[in-house]
Amino acid sequence: MEKKIIINIGRQFGGGGLAVASELGKKLGVPVYDRELIHKAAQDSGFSAELFEQSDEKRRIFSLSSIFTSIYTSPTENYMSDNGLFEIQCSTIQKIAQQGSAIIVGRCSDYVLRESDCRLNVFLTSPLSVRVDRICERHGLSREKAEALIIQKDKAREEYYNYFTFGNWGVASTYDLCIDSSILGIEGTADMIIDFAKRSGLL
Repeated sequence: MEKKIIINIGRQFGGGGLAVASELGKKLGVPVYDRELIHKAAQDSGFSAELFEQSDEKRRIFSLSSIFTSIYTSPTENYMSDNGLFEIQCSTIQKIAQQGSAIIVGRCSDYVLRESDCRLNVFLTSPLSVRVDRICERHGLSREKAEALIIQKDKAREEYYNYFTFGNWGVASTYDLCIDSSILGIEGTADMIIDFAKRSGLL
């Protein structure tokens, strides 16, 4: 690919975000970062990946007594706030973007890379019934439990995004392109994003 492009994908839980990102990665030959960001942030910082896992797109505070990779001598240092973890993750996202083209799923990447002139911010959604079907199939849950999990995950993502970005998660004006992935399917949605990127001069 001649041009560098960063595609940031926000998504509702069960909205097809990772599936579309993976399809985009295959079609464009570009690396996809979802949970990989957690392990890279841990590697870059020296913190345990478990710490980032526990705080992934959620606002909480965790003790490091059992999961920090180094030994602290001061009790007052034996914690890490969400803000600290977010700053580390931001640094990792920025390093990835500096290295070349990438597709980044969630983690406020659209906000973190807001000053980049080669980015495309996409938000993926689907009707609740479709998302329930996907989560039932993916996790083997009843429809009631799947819907409850969707509500819980979306609430956590919204609170996380709005807190750190001072923006509005899932609101159309926040993104360049919002798509219902159930209309064209996973591959068709990926093709639409690529076509949009070409028409806008990013590809």
